[in-house]
Amino acid sequence: MWGKPKKKTKLAKWLFERGLEQKDLISASGVSRNTVSRACNEKDYIPSPQVMRKLIKAIRKHDSKVDINDFWSM
Repeated sequence: MWGKPKKKTKLAKWLFERGLEQKDLISASGVSRNTVSRACNEKDYIPSPQVMRKLIKAIRKHDSKVDINDFWSM
């Protein structure tokens, strides 16, 4: 057995559907690698409002209709 497959967050699924990688989001947003990794892999993680703004600003370069509520429950 290889173990349990990781459950991905809505953000990770969004990146995958568009053929983007975490490193693309890291460079576009200026958010640290660890923070982006947590946002993509930990379902319970909710970034600070400043980090959310940076991530959404970078994401909107690919899809202008994205909203914060698409990724995190507020």
